[in-house]
Amino acid sequence: MADPLHQFQVQKIVDLPDVTLPVIGHVDLAFTNSHLAMTIAFVVVVGFLSIVTSGAKVVPGRLQAVGETLFGMIDNMTDGIIGHDGKKYFPFVFTIFLFILGMNLLGMFLSFTATSQLAVTATFALITFGLVLVVGFVKNGLGFFKLFWPTGAPLVMRPVVGLIEFFSFLLRPITLMLRLFGNMMGGHIALKVFAGFVATAVIGAAGWFGILIFPLSLGMTVGLTALEFLVAFLQAFVFAVLTCIYLNDVVNLDHAH
Repeated sequence: MADPLHQFQVQKIVDLPDVTLPVIGHVDLAFTNSHLAMTIAFVVVVGFLSIVTSGAKVVPGRLQAVGETLFGMIDNMTDGIIGHDGKKYFPFVFTIFLFILGMNLLGMFLSFTATSQLAVTATFALITFGLVLVVGFVKNGLGFFKLFWPTGAPLVMRPVVGLIEFFSFLLRPITLMLRLFGNMMGGHIALKVFAGFVATAVIGAAGWFGILIFPLSLGMTVGLTALEFLVAFLQAFVFAVLTCIYLNDVVNLDHAH
C-alpha cells in the first residue's frame, strides 16, 4: 500500500462472466473500481444539477450560485470562442466539463481517480475528436480539407505548412488524452509520496530524522492537496477550452481562411 502507483491499479469489485464479441473479441465485463468511480461521478453530477435546477430561486442559494457560475462560465466561453453557433455546442462542452470535473474532484476523496487512467482520458479525447470530424464534414463537406491549406501563407510554403497542420490535427486527441492523464496521475503520485513521508515520521521508522521530516512533509502534503484541487478544476476547464477551440476551427472554417 506504500507504493504510490498502487492507487492507479484497476481492481475487480464484482466479477461477471466474460463475453466474446465479433471484431472486438474477448471482453471482461467485471465491475471494477474504475467503473465505480465513474458511476459515482455521474450520480454526483446529475444529482448536483437536479438540486440546482429543481428549486431555482430569484435570489440563489449557495448550490444554485455555484451551478449558475459554472453554467455562465462555459456559456460565455462557447460564445466567445465559437461565436454565434456556440449555443449549439454548449450542451456537449458543459457535459464533458462537468463529468471530468466530477471525476477529478472525487479522486481527491476516493482511493481511485478515474481520470488517471489512459482508457478514460482517451475515450473523452476520441469522443471530442469524433465530434469535431463530424461537424467539420457535415458543415463544410470536402471544404473541411481547407483546414490544411493555409491561404495566409506564401503559395510555395502552403504544402509544407499544410502537412504540419495535418499532423498537428491528428495529434489533437493524443494531446487531449495525455494532458489530462499526466496531470492527474503526476499530482496524485507526488501527493502520495509526501503523505508517505508523513506516515513514516509518525510511526517512528525514520528515527530522530523524523522530527525534521514530519513538518516539511506535512506542509508539502497540505500544499499539494490544495494545488490538486486547483488542478482538478483547471484540467477540466482546459479540456473544455480546447474542445471549443477545435470546434471553432471547423465551425468557422470559411471565416478563418
